[in-house]
Amino acid sequence: MEIVKRYFPDLDTNQYEQLSLLQGLYSEWNEKINVISRKDIDQLYLRHVLHSMAIARYLSFAPGTRVLDVGTGGGFPGIPLAILFPGSEFLLVDSIRKKILVANEVIAATGLKNCRAQAVRAETLKSKYEFVVSRAVTQMPKFVSWVTHLISTKQFNNRPNGILSLKGGDLEEELDIPQKTELISLSEYFSEPFFETKKLVHVIFQHSGSRNR
Repeated sequence: MEIVKRYFPDLDTNQYEQLSLLQGLYSEWNEKINVISRKDIDQLYLRHVLHSMAIARYLSFAPGTRVLDVGTGGGFPGIPLAILFPGSEFLLVDSIRKKILVANEVIAATGLKNCRAQAVRAETLKSKYEFVVSRAVTQMPKFVSWVTHLISTKQFNNRPNGILSLKGGDLEEELDIPQKTELISLSEYFSEPFFETKKLVHVIFQHSGSRNR
């Protein structure tokens, strides 16, 4: 938790309490259902929680923002972001039911009221969201095809609606897509070596006539 407090020193007591529960919850559930690699569980706050929270360094979701986390696994990046933004609504989806079981148990144990998880494929969803978030789910062209129909035209955040995807490695070929993209190195936000090769990709969905910054 110390690393989270270093980079996010202004959270309230309840948010710190919710975040502090994550180590015990994921350690316990990981013994039953492997949602986090064994070598990562002892570095949960660096490699999973803080990594997820990088999105919050790029964009502070406005109240009422609807966020869809696709391929959430056990709840990343959706659960840490839901803790950070209690005024926004989060739906976490994954096609693997046992991972969604873990996510829902963590949601319940942390008392999150703005977050729920479902075992469903994103392609089958109908509702609209201002942002779709993910962590290294699949190649971006395929991912864009899954979620384009889910991006709302209603713009009220200080960055345009779209996809916010946490990625690693060389992305040049992967980002050969028609949409405008913004690429952010997470080393701009965090000094730990883990983040040296990590990126945040913002795939921008700009609609004519919508209000943006």
